[in-house]
Amino acid sequence: MTLGLKRAGFRVIGAVDIHEPSVSVYRANHPEVRVWQSDVLNLSASRIRRELRLRLGQLDLLAGCPPCRAFSTLRTLNGGQSVRDSEKDLLFQILRFVKALRPKAVMIENVPGLAADKRIVVFCAKLAQLGYESEVRVLDAADYGVPQRRRRMILLANRKRPVKFARPGRVRLTVEDAIRGLPNPGTSGDALHDFPERHNELTLRRIQSIPQDGGSRGDLPRRRQLACHQKCDGFRDVYGRMSWRDVAPTITTGCFNPSKGRFLHPTSDRAITMREAAILQGFPQGYRFPEIKSKSMAATMIGNALPPPFIARHARCLRTRLEALPRNQTERP
Repeated sequence: MTLGLKRAGFRVIGAVDIHEPSVSVYRANHPEVRVWQSDVLNLSASRIRRELRLRLGQLDLLAGCPPCRAFSTLRTLNGGQSVRDSEKDLLFQILRFVKALRPKAVMIENVPGLAADKRIVVFCAKLAQLGYESEVRVLDAADYGVPQRRRRMILLANRKRPVKFARPGRVRLTVEDAIRGLPNPGTSGDALHDFPERHNELTLRRIQSIPQDGGSRGDLPRRRQLACHQKCDGFRDVYGRMSWRDVAPTITTGCFNPSKGRFLHPTSDRAITMREAAILQGFPQGYRFPEIKSKSMAATMIGNALPPPFIARHARCLRTRLEALPRNQTERP
C-alpha cells in the first residue's frame, strides 16, 4: 500500500501493523515513516493524531488493508475453516480512525469476498453518515500494470465529492516483461533470489517432463501423473508452467511450491524464485526483505502483499481530486 501511494505522489507519514517480520521489512524500505507495531484494537486514534501533529480534517488520505484471511474463500482446501467474527469486524477499526481524523479521502483494499459481506454495506452507510461518498469495485490487478491475475476489492471514498477509479490499461504486462533477463538463481548475490530448490529426484523428473512455456500436468503421460491427480480433475494448474507472453497466475503464499499451483518457471526446471514472485507482485527488483531466513516466510509475506502498481493507479485519481480543491478553501469535516 505504502509503495503504491508513494508512486502516486502521496507522502506517507504513519503506518500500523502487528506482525513483527512485516514491520521489519517495512522499516527497511520506508525508514522515514512513523510505524506503530501494535494491535490496532489497543491503539488510540487520538494518540496517532497527536503524535503526527494532525488537525482534524487535515489528513488527505486514510488507507487500510484489513486482514484478508477473514474474507477469503481459500482459507483451506475446501474453504471450510471458520473465522471468528471479531477478526472480520476489524474492518470497523478503520471507521474508528475515520471518525477521529476525518480524512479527505479513504481507500480500503481486500479480497473480493469482502465486497459480498454485509459488513461492507454497513461500513459504506456509516461513511455516508459522516459525509463521505463511497464506491466498491472488484477489479483485476492485471488491468492496472501488474503482470499477474489478481482480483481485488477496492473501496474509494471522498468527503462530499464523487469518487473516481482509474481506467484499465490497454496493454497487460507479461511474465516475460517482468522477469525475463534476471540472473540465474543460486549465485546472483540476491538472497531472495538464491534460496535453494529442494526436490527429490522423482519430483524433479516430473518437473522436467512439463512442456515449456505454459505446459501443465495434464500434458504428462498417465504413468508420470500422481495418483491423486488421476482421481481428481480439479486444480489443473498444479505443476503447471507460467507462459512468457501471458500474465502470471495469482501469486499466493505457496508460490514456491509447484504442487500449490502454476508456479513453475516458463523454461527453467524449477519453481519461480522469491525475487521473481516479488517482481510479479509489482515490487521493484531492489525491494529489501532483510532477515528473512526461510523461503516459506518470504512466500508468506510476498503472497499476502498488495501489488503497488494497482494502488498507484487508483491513488493518482484520488490525488487529482484532492489537488482540484481550491487552495484558498479549507474543507471542514
